[in-house]
Amino acid sequence: MARSLDVIGERWALLVVRELVFGPKRFTDLRAGLRGISQNVLSQRLRELEAAGVVQRTVLGPPASTQAYELTALGRALEPVLVAMSHWGALTPVPPGAEMSNDAFALALEALFVPAAKGGFRGRVRLRLVRDAFDVEIGGGAIDIDRASGADPALVLEASESVLRAVIFKRRTLDDAIAAGELAITGDRGRAEAFLERFALPEPASH
Repeated sequence: MARSLDVIGERWALLVVRELVFGPKRFTDLRAGLRGISQNVLSQRLRELEAAGVVQRTVLGPPASTQAYELTALGRALEPVLVAMSHWGALTPVPPGAEMSNDAFALALEALFVPAAKGGFRGRVRLRLVRDAFDVEIGGGAIDIDRASGADPALVLEASESVLRAVIFKRRTLDDAIAAGELAITGDRGRAEAFLERFALPEPASH
């Protein structure tokens, strides 16, 4: 634990890793996903994580070649840690007006996936969020999430992460979000509802 904290224990370090779980990002995109971090602090954390072998530089393109950051194999090995922390964090009260980055939301879906849902949704869904999109593949007891690529699957949900989060965790009905024009479904509505049912907040541990 002490050796782990030496590498990822500084403020923002683990959140930088979280933003890279689903693929490389440019510096500006990292900063946009980490609300409140200064440019200097982000630069420092990236240097430290790079020196520790957790993050490495890469180039995105074409058409334009742009420098970006991605996780190394050592960094990717932290994903189960992040999922476990997300699951534990879901047991704590949510501050009023709390927001999530798109990547934090995708990781939360991994953490709050219910694998034992009998007869539940299976297949691929594209979640088209504001400025990003993810493909969620569910196969019985397993879930796999990646940044969207290729043609749209048969089922696409389009909304902000905050709207999807409110619907998934029963703070808002699907009908209300659709009627307000804040959520759109392309494909079968029943399958969309079955997909949303594959996620649930954990039950608080008994004392």
